[in-house]
Amino acid sequence: MMETRSIWCVLLISSLLHNCFAHNDFYTSIGQMTDLLFMEKDLVTSLKDYIRAEEGKLQQVKHWVEKMETLTATATYDPEGFLGHPVNAFKLMKRLNTEWGEVEDLVLKDMSDGFISNLTIQRQYFPSDEDQAGAAKALLRLQDTYKLETHAISTGNLPGMAGNLPYKSTLTVEDCFELGKIAYSEADYYHTELWMTQALRQLDEGEESSIDAVTVLDYLSYSIYQQGELEKALEQTKRLLKLDPAHQRANGNLKYFEYQLAKQRKAESERSGTGEKEKKQEKREVDGNEDFLTEKGKYEQLCRGEGIRLTPRKQSRLFCRFFNNNKHPFYILGPVKQEDEWDRPRIVRFHNVISEQEMEKIKELAKPRLRRATISNPVTGVLETANYRISKRRATVHDPQTGQLTTAQYRVSKSAWLAAYEHPVVDRINQRIEDITGLDVKTAEELQVANYGVGGQYEPHFDFGRKDEPDAFKELGTGNRIATWLFYMSDVAAGGATVFPEVGAAVKPMKGTAVFWYNLFPSGEGDYSTRHAACPVLMGNKWVSNKWIHERGQEFRRRCLLKAD
Repeated sequence: MMETRSIWCVLLISSLLHNCFAHNDFYTSIGQMTDLLFMEKDLVTSLKDYIRAEEGKLQQVKHWVEKMETLTATATYDPEGFLGHPVNAFKLMKRLNTEWGEVEDLVLKDMSDGFISNLTIQRQYFPSDEDQAGAAKALLRLQDTYKLETHAISTGNLPGMAGNLPYKSTLTVEDCFELGKIAYSEADYYHTELWMTQALRQLDEGEESSIDAVTVLDYLSYSIYQQGELEKALEQTKRLLKLDPAHQRANGNLKYFEYQLAKQRKAESERSGTGEKEKKQEKREVDGNEDFLTEKGKYEQLCRGEGIRLTPRKQSRLFCRFFNNNKHPFYILGPVKQEDEWDRPRIVRFHNVISEQEMEKIKELAKPRLRRATISNPVTGVLETANYRISKRRATVHDPQTGQLTTAQYRVSKSAWLAAYEHPVVDRINQRIEDITGLDVKTAEELQVANYGVGGQYEPHFDFGRKDEPDAFKELGTGNRIATWLFYMSDVAAGGATVFPEVGAAVKPMKGTAVFWYNLFPSGEGDYSTRHAACPVLMGNKWVSNKWIHERGQEFRRRCLLKAD
């Protein structure tokens, strides 16, 4: 009986471990991905033991280990710095999800028990297909947001690389092909074309690969056709058939593309007589000159450092000062440094308001409990949950088409919540926020700590509840979010700015500083100009913590004015 109970306990623990780690969305948090590097290093050590036993038979495996040993030694010396390069993060997902499986197959036939046992045990903690696809999509998102060439990403020459040269990494033909395949599976033919073209370019340059040009051209020609470029698709299909004249699908496509191209040319010829072609060209020129950008366009533009509407007149209204919050006793002798970042909405930055030791303690407390973030849906503006404690669970949103709950994809980060009673550092930070802002934090939400993952971002959203969502914070009973306090707990080599698309403001992360703004006017009305976003992290690791301060308790601290404002 006792033996049976023990077996059931072991099975239960194994099941719990599997549930905790197998679907952990590793790619959404750089902080948690560092554990994977040490796990990978352990696998390399285990594989080395096997090589010593099978040295003569497994030269191919030995070559793999030597390559991986060098990589993991570099990576684990500074895990967060290494994973700050998005190519390294993507390749880690790809190695553990795909390539280690190939190594397992290679050694499975003749091997000692040690390596396969270790690999089997560790496999339950490996990233999933979702992680690998998520890391790939993050690279594509970075490519679009920062207008990066595929060649620049493939060679690892990204903005912000100056201090990260030891971690520079390149993409192989297989890597480029994998990115193209993931884009293809999402019917994203634009990125499929870009990455299949890059894979083909590297093959043409003589790079050795298990992927042949025929396979690449098969994907490339079809993705080009799907974008309506018949002549170009036909050209690539003919190239494919020169390499493999018997390729059945390419032969079928060749006839179809030629037929479609003939129809297209005939239709264009008929339209040219009516002047329709000239009219369409004129329309395209007018459309191309329109001074109009979607919100996403503005957001991405600000992320690149473009489109910032900081005029000389506006600049003249922004100052730096020593701030004591109306002679607060604690800050009379030691005022804080306050810098104006923007005038309307007024965004201020406080310098040196959190120490290195405090930041490390906050990260230490948060890291074990990081979970995929629950947030406000940028499309509907509706909060996924009014109860901020529920945010410790995996993020879900309501899909209006299917009626099902689905994981939120527009925030790539993980967050944790820290209460004041959990550690004196948290309590001290809360008190500091109250002293500097003059607002009561007793009714504020717990301190939220977020770590952004590969290409980590948070698309445009409001922090406050709008009129069409009156029950947004009903369960809290503390009113709307009156203000936002945001600590930056790491420097970010490139990207990661907090931008306000409505007004054209961009605030760059600066370790040890905090930014503050009011979400509501004194009248209690929401300030829609505070709609903001976190830009994708291009290079580096982004840690932030924020405090959402609520209306209750501020009645005599931020009074209503005589005029509605």
